[in-house]
Amino acid sequence: MTRQEALDLLKENLENRNLFKHSLAVEAVMRELARHFGEDEEAWGLAGLLHDIDYDRTKDDPDRHSLEGARLLEEKGLPEEIVYAVKAHNERHGLPRKSLLDKALFATDPVTGLIVAGALIKKEKSLAAIDVPFLMNRFGEKSFARGASRETIKSCGEMGLSLEEFMDISLRAMQKISREMGL
Repeated sequence: MTRQEALDLLKENLENRNLFKHSLAVEAVMRELARHFGEDEEAWGLAGLLHDIDYDRTKDDPDRHSLEGARLLEEKGLPEEIVYAVKAHNERHGLPRKSLLDKALFATDPVTGLIVAGALIKKEKSLAAIDVPFLMNRFGEKSFARGASRETIKSCGEMGLSLEEFMDISLRAMQKISREMGL
């Protein structure tokens, strides 16, 4: 599947504009992580872009989230490693994170929300207005970006990355697509 085909599929399945932007952010971070680790940037990018493809249909039933998406991606012929990573990113299923791809997608999903929240509280409402020390300070505030699970973000250690390294890679990746994100 090409990136354009993936974008078209995502547009067919997601109506929420913010969720679409979230998918772009996760894709960008996954591509940056793939470059960092010398992995397949296209495959990692597709996993990031499509990880929440079923969210509009499953948002009221979190136990179905990612299972329907994985089934759709399997039907579309995506590789098993991508399908499994999409399934495993929802911790409700209790699937082990076996590959580096699985671990990356799991940690990346919530970190993008934390970074967006950081940008939005700045008067500039811009990713350029924040840096890693700012994010690390906010990371420690339990009331900030509550939906961004700190434990899940800290699972970046499973990839051999410190929290600061992971934040740096993630922020740089998202800053590269700031125009598409409107930040």
